[in-house]
Parts: sequence; structure tokens; C-alpha cells
Amino acid sequence: MRLRPESRCAGFTLVELVSVIVLLGILAVFAAPRFNVDAFSSRSNLDTARSILSYGQKIAIAQHRPVFVVFGGGSAGLCFDAACSARVLTPSNTPAVLPAGTAGPNFSFNALGQASGAGVIIITLPDGSTIPIQSETGYVQ
Repeated sequence: MRLRPESRCAGFTLVELVSVIVLLGILAVFAAPRFNVDAFSSRSNLDTARSILSYGQKIAIAQHRPVFVVFGGGSAGLCFDAACSARVLTPSNTPAVLPAGTAGPNFSFNALGQASGAGVIIITLPDGSTIPIQSETGYVQ
């Protein structure tokens, strides 16, 4: 009685592995330029600015005191006074600052959450996107 030799182990050949790697490389060359990092960065700045402004309104309501949004010196942030000597801190104990290059008029949220000023306050981010704030309600859009 003769024993049958074991069948060959199943697997990929070297030619198959190399051809798959070459195909992935070709796909990466065409896919990489379509991946727009700037779009993610600008959306992140927009979301950060919106959340900080909403946080300022909520702090004004919760602490029943005005919170000022002060622009100047290349930075913008939330303060408890117009001179910005007392910064509003985030829950992680860091100052609540807007992304660099954000511009707009100085304004404040009162204890009811309303924004000072008339009509709509427009905040402009470095990429040109804007954040409107309703002065009557303080709603950050």
C-alpha cells in the first residue's frame, strides 16, 4: 500500500502578491489627489468656532453673567469682561479661543443668552466661511 503525498499547501504565489501590490499603488496615485485635507481642516475650524460660541452663550446663561467675545491681537476668545482680563475656561481648563484668523465685531452674550447688537452678527473664519449669530436669541447657526 502506497501513501499518497500530501497535496501542496494552498496560498498565493509571488506573482499574485506582486500584481496586487502594483494595482494598489496605481489606485493610490489616482486616489491621493482626490483626498482634500483642506476641506476637513476648514470644516473642523467651522465646527470648533460654532461650539465655542455656543459654549459662551451657555456659560452666560448658566452663570447669569455676561460673556464677551473679543477679537484682537490675532486671536479671539471668550472673556468675562470687555478688557479680556478674565478668560472663560473650557471644561478641560484651557482658555476658550476661536481658531486663529477668525474675525468679527466684539460682542457679548447677556444673562439671557442674547447677543448684544442689532440684527445678525457675522463671524468670518480664515477660509471665508461665516457663522451668523441671531442677536435677539443668541442662536449660533
